[in-house]
Amino acid sequence: MSIKKSFLKSKPVCKVTFELDQAVVNGAEKVAVLGTFNNWTPTLELKKAKNGTFKGSIDLETGKAYEFRYLVDGSNWINDTAADEFTFAGIANEQNGVIAL
Repeated sequence: MSIKKSFLKSKPVCKVTFELDQAVVNGAEKVAVLGTFNNWTPTLELKKAKNGTFKGSIDLETGKAYEFRYLVDGSNWINDTAADEFTFAGIANEQNGVIAL
């Protein structure tokens, strides 16, 4: 798992790249990133590489913090251990990852 941040000098935006290794998703066919930046809808689908890893990017406004989680094959939720921090999700003992920009 990894999260890469690339801050743009020309505007207050950060390109955030999410990457999940094949071992983490255990042979999954589909992975999406859901969070406060897309109203928890699966609009950010990660692309699957030939080696089985999933990767995708999104531009996010700087100066904010965004909660997020991965949805694997439409039913399994996982967090990214590379998140900046974690926060209570409001459901049982679940937590969301947080990206602080």
